[in-house]
Amino acid sequence: MTATNPAGADPAGADPAGTGRATDSQTGSVLRAGVIGLGWAGQQRIDAYAADPAVELVAISGKEQHLLDQLGDQHDVAGRYPDYTTMLTEEQLDVVSIATPTFLHAPMTVQALEAGVNVLCEKPMAETGEAAATMVEAAHRTGKVLDIAFNHRQRGDITSLREVVESGVLGEIYYAKTGWLRRKGIPGMGTWFTSAASAGGGALMDIGVHMLDMSLHLMGEPKVTAVSASTHAQFGPRGRGGSGFGVSSVVEDMPFEVEDLASAFLRMEDGGTLLLETSWAQWIPYDQVYVTLYGSEGGASVEWGGNPRDPYQRLNVWTEVQGMPAELRPEVGEHGKHAAAVANFLEKVRTGEPGQHVGLEALRRARILDACYASAKQGAEVSIDL
Repeated sequence: MTATNPAGADPAGADPAGTGRATDSQTGSVLRAGVIGLGWAGQQRIDAYAADPAVELVAISGKEQHLLDQLGDQHDVAGRYPDYTTMLTEEQLDVVSIATPTFLHAPMTVQALEAGVNVLCEKPMAETGEAAATMVEAAHRTGKVLDIAFNHRQRGDITSLREVVESGVLGEIYYAKTGWLRRKGIPGMGTWFTSAASAGGGALMDIGVHMLDMSLHLMGEPKVTAVSASTHAQFGPRGRGGSGFGVSSVVEDMPFEVEDLASAFLRMEDGGTLLLETSWAQWIPYDQVYVTLYGSEGGASVEWGGNPRDPYQRLNVWTEVQGMPAELRPEVGEHGKHAAAVANFLEKVRTGEPGQHVGLEALRRARILDACYASAKQGAEVSIDL
């Protein structure tokens, strides 16, 4: 996700935001970190920062006082702020993670960047491509790092498959299929998760974006030119298909306003295509997650899911050797998950130059999602100019 340095941007370690603080690339000091949002994702960030000896977790922010006390005590964090603006003002932060409801990502990220802080934001980037663009503009303007936490990229099987693709074994990838399908997994019915204004969308925005990101990453970031999509809501409006996740702030009688299933067909500038499906709930025996790549010289598939009592994880590569069909089994490393996403962000902060990491890949994902929802609404293919 490389971008051209904006005109007039200062060199690495400079302070275009005017905060008076030096970056780690200047000082070599331990990075001072904060976290906004104390739900499950925020807690993953807190754990990762606390475990890194080159990071000092100095502040956390959230509305839940019991979590401020619990997590603050657990990790010996002195700075505990119900108001994130106060935290950004009073703490001399180098990095901050934002793990809040989607509609808060853009305003919080822009405010943090303008305060001179590098930002790791939870996915999806924002509720719309327009909001996501304000985040990228702020990163360009301030010369700070903006990264979006697509943690599933850090899986060992995805990393291994990316190496297979880069080796050329598959040849030219011209088609891919991907999906994340849940048997029963609508998060937080009656909360911001199922509000169109707060979340921006349903299953496609929540878990489909992971599959979109992994697929485009594996395919080598082809430019998407058009989308044809459809959305459905068969479970949520009837109060069915819910999970126990994300139910901390239920609003009485809140309507279900988003999709619980979406499918999309994406056309690429190079002629390639991608078929994506995602659901929070549907009549299948168990959860299924997959990315399948079709190349001119071979094919490959990553799959995981299944019965929780007997889950499966598979990475297979099919090709031929000297005219004979061959199945390859690449070695798979450990899944890096959220800790690896944090480590990747911190590496960008320490080694990157202003304007180099400003969230452009994530912005492209956001604009593709916009096009998917527009296509579903119009019942027609929608062109994209990325």
